[in-house]
Amino acid sequence: MLAKSEDPVSGPSRSKDVPNQGLSCTDRIKAQGVTLMDSIKKGLFVVGSALIVFSAFRNSVTWHLQNVWGASGHFWQSIWDSTYHLFGDNNVLLGTLGTTVFTFVVFWAGNILLLILDTTGWPGFLLKYKIQEDQNVPVDRKKLMKAVKVVLFNQIIVGIPFCYTFTRFMIWRGCQFHGGLPTFTWVIMELIIFSLVEEVGFYYSHRLFHHPKLYRFIHKRHHEWTAPIGIIALYSHPVEHCLSNLAPIALGPLLMGSHVATAWMWFALALWSTTVSHSGYHFPGLPSPEAHDFHHLKFTNNFGVLGVLDRLHGTDNQFREHIAYKRHILSLSSVPMSQQFPNPTHVKGK
Repeated sequence: MLAKSEDPVSGPSRSKDVPNQGLSCTDRIKAQGVTLMDSIKKGLFVVGSALIVFSAFRNSVTWHLQNVWGASGHFWQSIWDSTYHLFGDNNVLLGTLGTTVFTFVVFWAGNILLLILDTTGWPGFLLKYKIQEDQNVPVDRKKLMKAVKVVLFNQIIVGIPFCYTFTRFMIWRGCQFHGGLPTFTWVIMELIIFSLVEEVGFYYSHRLFHHPKLYRFIHKRHHEWTAPIGIIALYSHPVEHCLSNLAPIALGPLLMGSHVATAWMWFALALWSTTVSHSGYHFPGLPSPEAHDFHHLKFTNNFGVLGVLDRLHGTDNQFREHIAYKRHILSLSSVPMSQQFPNPTHVKGK
Protein backbone atom coordinates (compact mmCIF):
# COMPACT_ATOMS: atom_id res chain seq x y z
CA MET A 1 0.00 0.00 0.00
CA LEU A 2 1.48 3.33 -1.01
CA ALA A 3 1.84 6.21 1.36
CA LYS A 4 -0.21 9.24 0.43
CA SER A 5 2.87 11.27 -0.54
CA GLU A 6 3.97 8.48 -2.88
CA ASP A 7 0.75 8.07 -4.82
CA PRO A 8 1.68 7.38 -8.45
CA VAL A 9 -1.04 9.62 -9.79
CA SER A 10 -0.51 12.62 -7.57
CA GLY A 11 2.37 15.08 -7.44
CA PRO A 12 4.63 15.72 -4.46
CA SER A 13 3.79 18.45 -1.99
CA ARG A 14 5.09 21.73 -3.39
CA SER A 15 5.83 23.29 0.00
CA LYS A 16 7.90 20.30 1.05
CA ASP A 17 9.62 19.24 -2.12
CA VAL A 18 10.38 22.44 -3.99
CA PRO A 19 13.73 23.99 -3.10
CA ASN A 20 14.37 27.74 -3.47
CA GLN A 21 10.76 28.47 -2.49
CA GLY A 22 11.75 31.42 -0.29
CA LEU A 23 13.88 33.07 -2.97
CA SER A 24 12.91 36.06 -5.04
CA CYS A 25 11.75 35.55 -8.63
CA THR A 26 15.12 36.68 -10.04
CA ASP A 27 17.14 34.46 -7.68
CA ARG A 28 14.86 31.51 -8.40
CA ILE A 29 15.40 31.85 -12.15
CA LYS A 30 19.16 32.00 -11.60
CA ALA A 31 19.05 28.93 -9.37
CA GLN A 32 17.02 26.99 -11.94
CA GLY A 33 19.54 27.95 -14.61
CA VAL A 34 22.42 26.62 -12.52
CA THR A 35 20.69 23.33 -11.71
CA LEU A 36 19.61 22.87 -15.32
CA MET A 37 23.20 23.29 -16.51
CA ASP A 38 24.31 20.78 -13.87
CA SER A 39 21.78 18.27 -15.22
CA ILE A 40 22.86 18.88 -18.82
CA LYS A 41 26.49 18.36 -17.84
CA LYS A 42 25.64 15.08 -16.11
CA GLY A 43 23.69 13.88 -19.16
CA LEU A 44 26.52 14.77 -21.53
CA PHE A 45 29.02 13.08 -19.23
CA VAL A 46 27.08 9.81 -19.27
CA VAL A 47 26.62 9.83 -23.05
CA GLY A 48 30.17 11.00 -23.71
CA SER A 49 31.69 8.40 -21.40
CA ALA A 50 29.80 5.59 -23.10
CA LEU A 51 30.87 6.79 -26.55
CA ILE A 52 34.52 7.15 -25.51
CA VAL A 53 34.58 3.65 -24.06
CA PHE A 54 32.90 2.26 -27.15
CA SER A 55 35.31 4.12 -29.43
CA ALA A 56 38.35 2.82 -27.57
CA PHE A 57 36.90 -0.70 -27.51
CA ARG A 58 36.12 -0.66 -31.22
CA ASN A 59 39.53 0.71 -32.22
CA SER A 60 41.32 -1.72 -29.91
CA VAL A 61 39.43 -4.75 -31.22
CA THR A 62 40.00 -3.72 -34.82
CA TRP A 63 43.72 -3.18 -34.20
CA HIS A 64 44.16 -6.58 -32.55
CA LEU A 65 42.18 -8.37 -35.23
CA GLN A 66 44.29 -6.74 -37.92
CA ASN A 67 47.56 -7.67 -36.23
CA VAL A 68 46.75 -11.05 -34.67
CA TRP A 69 44.49 -12.56 -37.29
CA GLY A 70 45.49 -10.41 -40.21
CA ALA A 71 41.99 -8.98 -40.60
CA SER A 72 41.56 -6.36 -43.28
CA GLY A 73 41.04 -2.70 -42.55
CA HIS A 74 37.38 -3.21 -43.56
CA PHE A 75 36.63 -5.61 -40.70
CA TRP A 76 33.38 -3.96 -39.61
CA GLN A 77 32.26 -3.61 -43.20
CA SER A 78 32.84 -7.31 -43.84
CA ILE A 79 30.89 -8.21 -40.69
CA TRP A 80 27.92 -6.16 -41.84
CA ASP A 81 28.10 -7.53 -45.40
CA SER A 82 28.04 -11.07 -44.01
CA THR A 83 25.06 -10.21 -41.85
CA TYR A 84 23.20 -8.71 -44.80
CA HIS A 85 23.87 -11.79 -46.95
CA LEU A 86 22.76 -14.03 -44.07
CA PHE A 87 19.25 -12.65 -44.56
CA GLY A 88 19.30 -13.25 -48.29
CA ASP A 89 20.00 -9.63 -49.22
CA ASN A 90 16.41 -8.93 -48.23
CA ASN A 91 15.87 -5.52 -46.59
CA VAL A 92 12.52 -6.42 -45.04
CA LEU A 93 13.80 -9.72 -43.63
CA LEU A 94 16.94 -8.07 -42.25
CA GLY A 95 15.00 -5.19 -40.69
CA THR A 96 12.25 -7.37 -39.22
CA LEU A 97 13.78 -10.70 -38.25
CA GLY A 98 17.36 -9.45 -37.97
CA THR A 99 16.46 -6.59 -35.64
CA THR A 100 14.25 -8.86 -33.52
CA VAL A 101 16.94 -11.51 -33.11
CA PHE A 102 19.72 -8.99 -32.51
CA THR A 103 17.85 -7.04 -29.80
CA PHE A 104 16.62 -10.30 -28.22
CA VAL A 105 20.19 -11.64 -27.87
CA VAL A 106 21.57 -8.31 -26.62
CA PHE A 107 18.85 -7.95 -23.97
CA TRP A 108 19.11 -11.46 -22.53
CA ALA A 109 22.91 -11.57 -22.73
CA GLY A 110 22.98 -8.39 -20.65
CA ASN A 111 20.49 -9.76 -18.12
CA ILE A 112 21.66 -13.34 -17.60
CA LEU A 113 24.28 -12.45 -14.97
CA LEU A 114 21.83 -10.17 -13.17
CA LEU A 115 19.24 -12.96 -13.09
CA ILE A 116 21.78 -15.36 -11.60
CA LEU A 117 22.65 -12.80 -8.93
CA ASP A 118 19.00 -12.02 -8.15
CA THR A 119 17.87 -15.65 -7.95
CA THR A 120 20.87 -17.30 -6.26
CA GLY A 121 22.72 -14.47 -4.56
CA TRP A 122 25.91 -15.55 -6.33
CA PRO A 123 28.47 -14.08 -6.45
CA GLY A 124 27.72 -12.82 -2.97
CA PHE A 125 30.23 -9.97 -2.92
CA LEU A 126 28.11 -8.11 -5.51
CA LEU A 127 25.08 -7.94 -3.21
CA LYS A 128 26.66 -5.05 -1.32
CA TYR A 129 26.00 -2.85 -4.36
CA LYS A 130 22.23 -3.33 -4.15
CA ILE A 131 20.35 -0.02 -3.89
CA GLN A 132 17.28 -1.24 -1.97
CA GLU A 133 19.17 -3.66 0.22
CA ASP A 134 16.20 -5.52 1.70
CA GLN A 135 14.30 -6.06 -1.57
CA ASN A 136 14.41 -9.05 -3.97
CA VAL A 137 17.09 -10.96 -2.08
CA PRO A 138 16.38 -13.43 -3.50
CA VAL A 139 13.74 -12.43 -5.99
CA ASP A 140 10.34 -14.14 -5.75
CA ARG A 141 10.37 -16.93 -8.36
CA LYS A 142 6.63 -16.77 -9.09
CA LYS A 143 6.77 -13.02 -9.62
CA LEU A 144 9.90 -13.43 -11.74
CA MET A 145 8.31 -16.02 -14.04
CA LYS A 146 5.33 -13.72 -14.60
CA ALA A 147 7.74 -10.96 -15.58
CA VAL A 148 9.67 -13.24 -17.96
CA LYS A 149 6.45 -14.21 -19.75
CA VAL A 150 5.41 -10.57 -20.20
CA VAL A 151 8.87 -9.61 -21.47
CA LEU A 152 8.91 -12.48 -23.99
CA PHE A 153 5.43 -11.50 -25.16
CA ASN A 154 6.57 -7.93 -25.71
CA GLN A 155 9.73 -8.97 -27.52
CA ILE A 156 8.06 -11.46 -29.85
CA ILE A 157 4.32 -10.80 -30.22
CA VAL A 158 4.63 -7.01 -29.95
CA GLY A 159 8.21 -6.62 -31.12
CA ILE A 160 8.04 -8.40 -34.49
CA PRO A 161 5.14 -6.30 -35.90
CA PHE A 162 6.83 -3.18 -34.57
CA CYS A 163 10.12 -4.13 -36.26
CA TYR A 164 8.28 -4.79 -39.52
CA THR A 165 6.61 -1.37 -39.36
CA PHE A 166 9.92 0.24 -38.42
CA THR A 167 11.60 -1.44 -41.39
CA ARG A 168 8.95 -0.19 -43.80
CA PHE A 169 9.46 3.35 -42.52
CA MET A 170 13.24 2.94 -42.85
CA ILE A 171 12.81 1.89 -46.48
CA TRP A 172 10.42 4.79 -47.14
CA ARG A 173 12.89 7.17 -45.49
CA GLY A 174 15.65 5.94 -47.80
CA CYS A 175 17.82 4.49 -45.05
CA GLN A 176 20.72 2.32 -46.16
CA PHE A 177 20.58 -1.41 -45.48
CA HIS A 178 23.77 -2.47 -47.25
CA GLY A 179 26.81 -0.94 -48.89
CA GLY A 180 29.38 1.28 -47.19
CA LEU A 181 29.08 1.95 -43.47
CA PRO A 182 29.07 5.57 -42.26
CA THR A 183 32.24 7.05 -40.79
CA PHE A 184 32.80 6.53 -37.10
CA THR A 185 32.73 10.30 -36.49
CA TRP A 186 29.29 10.56 -38.07
CA VAL A 187 28.08 7.58 -36.03
CA ILE A 188 29.09 9.37 -32.82
CA MET A 189 27.19 12.47 -33.93
CA GLU A 190 24.10 10.38 -34.69
CA LEU A 191 24.25 8.62 -31.31
CA ILE A 192 24.26 11.97 -29.53
CA ILE A 193 21.21 13.09 -31.51
CA PHE A 194 19.49 9.75 -30.85
CA SER A 195 20.02 10.26 -27.11
CA LEU A 196 18.39 13.69 -27.19
CA VAL A 197 15.46 12.44 -29.25
CA GLU A 198 14.96 9.55 -26.83
CA GLU A 199 15.03 11.94 -23.87
CA VAL A 200 12.18 14.00 -25.34
CA GLY A 201 10.13 11.00 -26.52
CA PHE A 202 10.53 8.95 -23.37
CA TYR A 203 10.04 11.78 -20.88
CA TYR A 204 6.74 13.01 -22.27
CA SER A 205 5.28 9.60 -23.10
CA HIS A 206 6.35 8.25 -19.71
CA ARG A 207 4.87 11.21 -17.88
CA LEU A 208 1.68 10.87 -19.91
CA PHE A 209 1.29 7.26 -18.73
CA HIS A 210 1.47 8.53 -15.14
CA HIS A 211 -1.71 10.55 -15.72
CA PRO A 212 -4.46 9.29 -13.39
CA LYS A 213 -6.73 8.31 -16.29
CA LEU A 214 -4.03 6.17 -17.92
CA TYR A 215 -1.86 4.95 -15.08
CA ARG A 216 -4.14 2.28 -13.63
CA PHE A 217 -4.89 0.79 -17.05
CA ILE A 218 -1.42 0.86 -18.62
CA HIS A 219 1.63 1.96 -16.63
CA LYS A 220 0.63 0.37 -13.32
CA ARG A 221 1.93 -2.97 -14.56
CA HIS A 222 5.48 -1.66 -14.85
CA HIS A 223 5.29 -0.19 -11.33
CA GLU A 224 4.32 -3.49 -9.73
CA TRP A 225 8.07 -3.63 -9.11
CA THR A 226 8.92 -0.87 -6.62
CA ALA A 227 12.41 -2.39 -6.44
CA PRO A 228 13.18 -3.22 -10.10
CA ILE A 229 15.49 -5.85 -11.57
CA GLY A 230 17.10 -5.80 -15.02
CA ILE A 231 14.40 -7.53 -17.07
CA ILE A 232 11.72 -5.17 -15.73
CA ALA A 233 12.96 -2.69 -18.33
CA LEU A 234 10.61 -4.43 -20.79
CA TYR A 235 7.94 -5.49 -18.30
CA SER A 236 5.09 -3.28 -19.44
CA HIS A 237 1.68 -3.08 -21.08
CA PRO A 238 1.91 -3.61 -24.88
CA VAL A 239 0.70 -0.06 -25.55
CA GLU A 240 3.37 1.37 -23.31
CA HIS A 241 5.99 -0.93 -24.80
CA CYS A 242 5.28 0.45 -28.27
CA LEU A 243 4.81 4.13 -27.45
CA SER A 244 7.27 4.62 -24.59
CA ASN A 245 9.89 1.87 -24.86
CA LEU A 246 10.28 1.32 -28.62
CA ALA A 247 9.10 4.46 -30.42
CA PRO A 248 11.44 7.00 -28.72
CA ILE A 249 14.43 4.77 -29.54
CA ALA A 250 13.36 4.10 -33.14
CA LEU A 251 12.51 7.72 -33.90
CA GLY A 252 16.11 8.95 -33.96
CA PRO A 253 17.37 6.66 -36.74
CA LEU A 254 14.24 7.44 -38.76
CA LEU A 255 14.69 11.20 -38.45
CA MET A 256 18.37 10.97 -39.35
CA GLY A 257 17.91 8.48 -42.19
CA SER A 258 20.56 6.33 -40.56
CA HIS A 259 22.23 3.17 -41.78
CA VAL A 260 20.56 0.11 -40.25
CA ALA A 261 23.90 -0.93 -38.77
CA THR A 262 24.00 2.35 -36.84
CA ALA A 263 20.43 1.77 -35.68
CA TRP A 264 21.40 -1.65 -34.36
CA MET A 265 24.35 -0.16 -32.49
CA TRP A 266 22.02 2.41 -30.94
CA PHE A 267 19.46 -0.26 -29.98
CA ALA A 268 22.22 -2.22 -28.21
CA LEU A 269 23.33 0.86 -26.25
CA ALA A 270 19.73 1.73 -25.34
CA LEU A 271 18.99 -1.82 -24.13
CA TRP A 272 22.18 -1.84 -22.10
CA SER A 273 21.33 1.54 -20.58
CA THR A 274 17.78 0.63 -19.59
CA THR A 275 18.95 -2.69 -18.13
CA VAL A 276 21.46 -0.87 -15.93
CA SER A 277 18.79 1.66 -14.91
CA HIS A 278 16.45 -1.11 -13.78
CA SER A 279 19.12 -3.46 -12.39
CA GLY A 280 18.70 -2.44 -8.77
CA TYR A 281 22.49 -2.35 -8.33
CA HIS A 282 24.91 0.59 -8.39
CA PHE A 283 28.02 -1.17 -9.66
CA PRO A 284 31.38 0.60 -9.93
CA GLY A 285 32.24 1.76 -13.44
CA LEU A 286 28.65 1.71 -14.71
CA PRO A 287 26.23 4.64 -15.10
CA SER A 288 24.25 5.38 -11.96
CA PRO A 289 20.77 3.76 -11.78
CA GLU A 290 19.86 5.76 -8.67
CA ALA A 291 17.49 8.15 -10.48
CA HIS A 292 15.27 5.52 -12.08
CA ASP A 293 15.40 3.27 -9.04
CA PHE A 294 14.11 6.26 -7.07
CA HIS A 295 11.34 6.67 -9.65
CA HIS A 296 10.17 3.10 -8.98
CA LEU A 297 10.33 3.72 -5.24
CA LYS A 298 8.50 7.08 -5.17
CA PHE A 299 6.59 7.19 -8.52
CA THR A 300 6.43 10.98 -8.81
CA ASN A 301 9.99 11.95 -9.78
CA ASN A 302 12.54 11.24 -12.53
CA PHE A 303 10.52 10.54 -15.67
CA GLY A 304 13.36 11.02 -18.16
CA VAL A 305 16.58 9.26 -19.16
CA LEU A 306 19.25 11.95 -19.02
CA GLY A 307 17.52 14.06 -16.38
CA VAL A 308 17.56 17.27 -18.45
CA LEU A 309 13.79 17.54 -18.85
CA ASP A 310 13.20 16.49 -15.25
CA ARG A 311 15.31 19.41 -14.14
CA LEU A 312 13.60 21.76 -16.60
CA HIS A 313 10.10 20.76 -15.46
CA GLY A 314 10.96 20.40 -11.78
CA THR A 315 10.08 16.70 -11.68
CA ASP A 316 13.27 15.82 -9.81
CA ASN A 317 12.75 18.10 -6.78
CA GLN A 318 12.02 15.31 -4.31
CA PHE A 319 14.95 13.29 -5.68
CA ARG A 320 17.40 16.18 -5.26
CA GLU A 321 16.46 16.45 -1.57
CA HIS A 322 17.00 12.72 -1.02
CA ILE A 323 20.27 10.96 -0.13
CA ALA A 324 19.95 9.03 -3.42
CA TYR A 325 20.82 12.22 -5.31
CA LYS A 326 24.25 12.34 -3.68
CA ARG A 327 24.79 8.75 -4.76
CA HIS A 328 23.74 9.52 -8.32
CA ILE A 329 27.29 9.62 -9.73
CA LEU A 330 29.57 7.29 -11.66
CA SER A 331 31.25 5.25 -8.95
CA LEU A 332 34.94 4.50 -9.48
CA SER A 333 35.39 2.89 -6.08
CA SER A 334 34.73 -0.65 -4.86
CA VAL A 335 33.11 0.85 -1.77
CA PRO A 336 29.29 0.78 -2.21
CA MET A 337 27.59 4.15 -2.58
CA SER A 338 25.38 3.29 0.41
CA GLN A 339 28.53 3.31 2.52
CA GLN A 340 30.04 6.38 0.90
CA PHE A 341 26.77 8.25 1.53
CA PRO A 342 25.02 6.50 4.46
CA ASN A 343 21.33 7.02 5.15
CA PRO A 344 20.84 9.92 7.59
CA THR A 345 19.10 8.15 10.48
CA HIS A 346 18.32 11.38 12.28
CA VAL A 347 16.13 12.83 9.52
CA LYS A 348 12.62 11.44 9.25
CA GLY A 349 11.57 10.25 5.77
CA LYS A 350 15.10 10.22 4.28
